[in-house]
Amino acid sequence: MEPVIKCLRSEGASLPEYQSQGAAGADARARLDEPVVIPPGARRLVPTGLRVELPRGFEIQVRPRSGLALKHGVTVLNSPGTVDSDYRGEIGVLLVNLGDEPFAVNDGDRIAQLVVARVESARFEDADSLSGSDRGEGGYGSTGRR
Repeated sequence: MEPVIKCLRSEGASLPEYQSQGAAGADARARLDEPVVIPPGARRLVPTGLRVELPRGFEIQVRPRSGLALKHGVTVLNSPGTVDSDYRGEIGVLLVNLGDEPFAVNDGDRIAQLVVARVESARFEDADSLSGSDRGEGGYGSTGRR
């Protein structure tokens, strides 16, 4: 069963849109009164004008758009960002410019992808020890390069 997501939009804001039938993410657009310029190395929280009500057990993951990353070095800083089912505030996208040139975001620009995903809640318990594994305590890079 496909989840229904209720959206409240500020004036001029657009609903997220899937750009193809097989797209996992729906594009979110900037909702701005005036352009926002992101200098190289800087970050800005860009509003979308959207507030959502998600069914319990779902989240929205805010992910970068590959074209912005490839062409301009602009990506979502806390990727993936999470919109929880009990959050009712405006969705903002934290963009960072890793490119060499200032990047202007205009009203209506597609700035991120929103992926709806099921989530599970877990119970965390104190333990005196953990079972062993082949990997053990090997962390970053411990499984090799290939």
